[in-house]
Amino acid sequence: MKLNGSDNNITIQGANVHLGDGLPVYARASILRIAGKYFGCLNTASAHFSRDGAAYRCSITMRMGGLPVKSAESRDRDIYTAFDTALIKVAKQLRRMKRELREDQPLRADRDMALRDGLGLPPVL
Repeated sequence: MKLNGSDNNITIQGANVHLGDGLPVYARASILRIAGKYFGCLNTASAHFSRDGAAYRCSITMRMGGLPVKSAESRDRDIYTAFDTALIKVAKQLRRMKRELREDQPLRADRDMALRDGLGLPPVL
């Protein structure tokens, strides 16, 4: 999914780690996929890779629309696994935020009554 000019707002960096050609492309595509799935208005995103002993550490930060910054960190021996795990953590935060915003809506009594009539359930008072 291509969001409006957001590919320029994604930063992929490595500290003393050679990222190669495939990892930045994979990281950008994955971040755009998650951004499009949950809110679709990606302001900025960054993924930072570094060495942590024998493992790799990946830190992801995403700012979506007017929401607070969501960030996560992961550590693994495989750099792609470290990235995927951190992205899953950020996606979980975005999913919870979307659910919280959606459940904040007021209950529509007329819609509930129509559903109950259709199912033959007694009205709730």
